[in-house]
Amino acid sequence: MADSAIRVDLTQRQRDILRRVVEEYVKTGQPVGSKGLVERSGLSVSPSTVRAELGELESLGLLTHPHTSAGRVPTEQGYRFYVDTLLQASDARPSPLTLDLTTVRSEVDSALQATTEMLSQVTRLLALVSAPPLETTTIRHVEVLPLQPHVVMVVVITSTGGVTKRTISFEEPVDVGLASWAAEYLNERVAGHRLGATVVRQRLDDPALSLSERTFLAALRPVFTDAVASEQQQLFVGGAAGLLADFPADELEARHSLLEALEKRAALLQILRAALDPRRPFVRVGGELENPDLRDVALVGASYGLATRSLGTVSLLGPVRMDYDMAIRSVRAAALELSRFVEDVYAEN
Repeated sequence: MADSAIRVDLTQRQRDILRRVVEEYVKTGQPVGSKGLVERSGLSVSPSTVRAELGELESLGLLTHPHTSAGRVPTEQGYRFYVDTLLQASDARPSPLTLDLTTVRSEVDSALQATTEMLSQVTRLLALVSAPPLETTTIRHVEVLPLQPHVVMVVVITSTGGVTKRTISFEEPVDVGLASWAAEYLNERVAGHRLGATVVRQRLDDPALSLSERTFLAALRPVFTDAVASEQQQLFVGGAAGLLADFPADELEARHSLLEALEKRAALLQILRAALDPRRPFVRVGGELENPDLRDVALVGASYGLATRSLGTVSLLGPVRMDYDMAIRSVRAAALELSRFVEDVYAEN
């Protein structure tokens, strides 16, 4: 589902009051009344005027109130209207996130893990960063290592620091010289190309090679082809322990939803891919995630990658009652820094 502004016409005063109600409720967790709102926010209108506006906002479905309280709380639609306003506004405010990736060299996995840790520390939310698909990485180095007379190990190191290893058994003893030749050939003819590129498959079956060479490479071929075909995009998670410890006691349902979400990473990755928008940050609130297990949480994210394509997402998952302004600014800053990092890594390879 794409982000779209709630089609409700509000006056500027109503917009201001709704924003203040959301921010006050996020801050305190308590229903917001007209008198308290005027006192704490410095609104230049009377409590009775604010009360009337709160009633109008409730009639529009943007606010509701617990039956035991005269104060209002945002509805899912109210949060949606609020975050749409944030997403449309220019990002003039600095991000609370300071992300330094200079110490992780050119290893993308390390950069992604550092990003999740920093995001979770700053926001106290669950940080999720999806790794680039394996097929987008280039092959940096290949090793073909005889382990036993009939067994070799093939090691493929990618430009992002990933390592794929596989042992391959042969019916006949392996010629050590042939294994050495294969390593040299692969590093000369395959290294530097994307793991999922057609040229890699072609050079594993080059008709100019001898029959023994082509037969040996055919046995190694699955190390390259199966890795791409079966690879599940990796998801880095940070802040789970802290988030669950800090969760408000009155939001047990959201806590359980997050625990269930962590156990279903494939579903989370599918949600992140569906929400991917290379143009701007995105927000999904409650039911917009279209997953019953996530009805009590919200997702804030931004894509990172190269100028020509997105590679993954930086996102925060937390209760619907979260600081959306801080979350949006944080993922935007992290995605920008990660994009700079991967641009350098992919340019070098």
